[in-house]
Amino acid sequence: MRYVLDTNICVYVLNHRPAAVREKFVQYQLGELAVSSVTVAELAYGAAQSTRSGTRERLETFLLELPFDEAAAWRYGTLRAHPHRLGQPVGPLDLQIAAHALSVGVTLVTNNEGKFRRVEGLTVENWFSG
Repeated sequence: MRYVLDTNICVYVLNHRPAAVREKFVQYQLGELAVSSVTVAELAYGAAQSTRSGTRERLETFLLELPFDEAAAWRYGTLRAHPHRLGQPVGPLDLQIAAHALSVGVTLVTNNEGKFRRVEGLTVENWFSG
């Protein structure tokens, strides 16, 4: 696995727009991309609010889901215990996603670069901006 996708990137891929994000997504093989179970929770919330048919089914077959495990939990605890290192606050779900990517040693793909770049040690890539 090389990348964990943030919620906004998943939405772009599922909606097939912008095209640049979808084009980047299809370059990777099965097993190179994953989503945190925290991201799945955010997507499930969006699906529950959606009036589109088939949203849940598309999500359930989307990508490899990484369970938020003990290593991710401990990394999250460390990050959250030292908010001064982050500068401006990072929301708890985003901080969990960042901790999860750090705990498995992969790059986080997001369109919220500014927020996630504050997390020390986290490698961030933005497929939206190229």
